[in-house]
Amino acid sequence: MAAITLLDGGMGQELVARSGDEPTPLWATRVMLDHPHLVRAIHDDYFAAGATVATTNTYAIHHDRLLPFGLDHLFHDLHRRAVAEARAARDAHGSGRIAGSMGPLVATYRTDVTLPLAEAEPKYAEIARIIGPEVDMILCETMASVLQAEGALRGALAGGKPVWLSVTVDDRDGSKLRSGEPVADLQRLVDAYHPAAILVNCSVPEAMADAMAIVAGFGVPFGAYANGFTHISDGFLEDAPTVAALTHRHDLTPEKYVGFAMGWVAQGATIVGGCCDVGPEHIRALAAALRAAGHTIQ
Repeated sequence: MAAITLLDGGMGQELVARSGDEPTPLWATRVMLDHPHLVRAIHDDYFAAGATVATTNTYAIHHDRLLPFGLDHLFHDLHRRAVAEARAARDAHGSGRIAGSMGPLVATYRTDVTLPLAEAEPKYAEIARIIGPEVDMILCETMASVLQAEGALRGALAGGKPVWLSVTVDDRDGSKLRSGEPVADLQRLVDAYHPAAILVNCSVPEAMADAMAIVAGFGVPFGAYANGFTHISDGFLEDAPTVAALTHRHDLTPEKYVGFAMGWVAQGATIVGGCCDVGPEHIRALAAALRAAGHTIQ
């Protein structure tokens, strides 16, 4: 049996659902501004469900997202506020780690807007320096291409904490990134930047097994946390989209999600959890299944 790190589930979709507000292009950041205590409550619920890592609500806090809404002056404060909510929940729970999230610049899932390394690295480094002192690791999430991943990795090193790299793969072929590049091409980044873990996230759970088979060969801890979307619609790939363009699947019960996640563990994954539309009940069921199978959750 293995020692498993159990991540939390999705934050942004959970925030939108609990707030009852209409989604905006600012997504989870807008909800955090309008309903500041919801972030802490969601972190509390994930810890209560069995998660051992709280992922900060900093995924989409980028200058390019804030500037169009006249909110860029809140850039530093929003990062600190999000980290403080995660830390407060961890402290109240009495244990756990904090993963400082950094999502893609400009847009999620889109590789046509990827910035050159010389532009991406300092933008990520700025965030890493803000959140690094307050988190246990920096989590570069939902990177859709090798170039996106490299820019995030380079910048994340400025935070002075272990870096976890997480990529998103093609929903129909988990052996490829959303860019179409083979997942195997990430080996170069593992060798050059030595991330502490390689993860795959925000793709359908059906795509993860193929991805796990590849990242298992990178020589570092690996794992997955899938989403609960039916697919990524064309509407979400337009400029300034909202999550209203994404369709929630209704068949992904906690029990069904557990079946997928336990399969990844059987492939050697030691870090599992959930992404968008995977909530506290999914994590609760996964924690119970891991313990029932004789695994230790750490």
